[in-house]
Order: sequence, then C-alpha cells, then structure tokens
Amino acid sequence: MQPKVVVFDFGGVLIDWNPDYLYRKLIADPHERRRFLTEVCSMEWVIRQDGGQSLASGTEELVARFPHEEARIRAFYDRWEEMIGGVIAEGVQLVDKLEAAGVPLFGLTNWSNETFPYAWEHFAVLRRFRDVVVSGRVKLVKPDPRIYAETFSRIERHLPGTAPGEIVFIDDNPKNAAAAAAAGWHGLHHTSAEATETKLRALGLPLGD
Repeated sequence: MQPKVVVFDFGGVLIDWNPDYLYRKLIADPHERRRFLTEVCSMEWVIRQDGGQSLASGTEELVARFPHEEARIRAFYDRWEEMIGGVIAEGVQLVDKLEAAGVPLFGLTNWSNETFPYAWEHFAVLRRFRDVVVSGRVKLVKPDPRIYAETFSRIERHLPGTAPGEIVFIDDNPKNAAAAAAAGWHGLHHTSAEATETKLRALGLPLGD
C-alpha cells in the first residue's frame, strides 16, 4: 500500500532536547552526571510527567525518595528550557520537502502538557502539522498501542478512509517505531535526516529532486 501520510515525533527528530545541556552546568563529573540522570531523574520518571502526572507531583515524589538530591531534582523542571538546544535543521528540512510535495503531516510526541506550550510558542515548525497528539494531554505515552490508535483517529478525522498502511511514523526511539509497525503503519527508526529521507523515498513518498 502506497504511503501518503507522515507522522513526526518531535524530540530527537525536530527538536534537540537533552538533559545534559542543563546538567553539565550543575554536575561537572560526567560519571556522576550519568548516574544522576540514570538513577534519580531517570527517563522512566520523565515519562510519568509526559503521561500526565503534574510536574509538581513528580518533583515532590522524587525529592521524598532522594532528599539529599533536592536541589538537583528541582532544577529539572525549574530550568527545563535549558535542556533545549533548538530546532534540528535537517529534520525541519524533511518537513519542508514533504510539505512542499503536499504530503499531509501530523505529530505524535511524548511531552508533558505543562512544558509543551513553551515548545509550541518558540518553535514554529511544530505549528505546521494538521494535528498533534501530545502524550501529556491524552495521558498515554508511546509505545502504548492506545496512543497510536488515538493518533489514527485524528488522522481519519482529517483524511477519512486512510488505512494504517498509508501512514509513515518517524521516531528516534526504535521501540516507538516498532510499536507503529505493530499498529500496521510504516515505522521508521530515525538515526539521521539523511537516512530517514532515503527510507521515505524508498516508500515512494515525494520529496523533490
């Protein structure tokens, strides 16, 4: 089935988000910084906020578990904007090419509902999609199959009759790409814009010369 719709993940594909950008300023030793971001402010913890838990609740929960790390923990969301390096130009160029070719574009992102408005306001590329599913708003996170079902329902609303096999999903997390494939989509693990563009062309999507 010929793909005709492309869904973009945001972090790591279009937006450069990395906790190291902040914590390099707070924890000089790279091994200690890695320990902190693995054992304290872990991605498992971040995902709970991405799934709808309030930043305040998540922070207090972690401070209660690691009271000696309180200042570093509170910095995570107090200074969250310092983790963003800006847009990823090569990813935006993919959006440009697909948009110019008339390909319908949608977004699906694991992102806290409380921090997403900052990104929406500051990065215009995010406002170029027909619809965006934000995990913190729907209280579901990738790779939960239900968030792909929610995204599919949004796509169908805009493009009635779209089949799962006509959708391509681009994500830098291989588990999330695999979950899209399990939903019947084309799941592309994004490692670079160049590699993703090659995969999109192989699927027959128009990206110009």
